Amino acid sequence: MRSPLASLYFLPALCLTLAAQDVSPVEVEALVKEAIAFAKTNGKEAAFKEITRAGGRFHKYGGELYVFVYDMDGKVLAHGQGASKVGVNQFKAKDPDGVEFVQERIRLAKSKGKGWHDYKYLNPKDGKKEPKTSYIEVWDNLIFGAGIYKK
Repeated sequence: MRSPLASLYFLPALCLTLAAQDVSPVEVEALVKEAIAFAKTNGKEAAFKEITRAGGRFHKYGGELYVFVYDMDGKVLAHGQGASKVGVNQFKAKDPDGVEFVQERIRLAKSKGKGWHDYKYLNPKDGKKEPKTSYIEVWDNLIFGAGIYKK
């Protein structure tokens, strides 16, 4: 017979799983604003390195929530999914439904300076292309963003 306390060993894993599913839009916006504040204080290059660094301060929930930075031409300057994305021009990138999500992101950045947009993207936690919504905000003519997968 198992001790009632034995089930407590699994509680942290359960809480992490539930927490990842409950990432709020407010938390996403706060992470983007934190990345911009970090860039203002420490410089763009330091921010780009920290955003791209695996397990860095701009990676949450096991990598499911992360920051990305694009220029206004669609070039990736920093990306929470890794350095392999940095330097790649994603202007013509399409999601599985044919949505040119980077162009949509750039239009939103130029027209409103910040906001939310929907598309599909590869979830690093399960390797599946899933519906996602991302918040972007422009600072110094750069697009800082982060997104959450819709559950």
